[in-house]
Amino acid sequence: MENPFVSTETETSVLTPEALGKEIFEGKGMCATCHKVDQKIVGPSIKDISKIYTDKKASISLFLQGETDPIVDPSQYEIMKANLEITKAMTEAEVQAIEKYMLSIK
Repeated sequence: MENPFVSTETETSVLTPEALGKEIFEGKGMCATCHKVDQKIVGPSIKDISKIYTDKKASISLFLQGETDPIVDPSQYEIMKANLEITKAMTEAEVQAIEKYMLSIK
């Protein structure tokens, strides 16, 4: 089984879950296309998402896996559906790494 904490970029460097999450967020997850750290572009900022999910004790990874409804900006859900197909195909470790990265942004 593939180690989710080994960088797909270098195959030899071991990443923290947050670093792996950032790599996926900015790379194959295509999340950074619509979400920036502290400003709304198409979707809400990572800081806003992190705060709302923390305050509501909700799971970003369950949302990314299509198991829960959007809670931050449901009006943007239709736009995000295409990218959710990408995250739904990821391993649980990958979406949890994205969540750890996002929740590390305060």
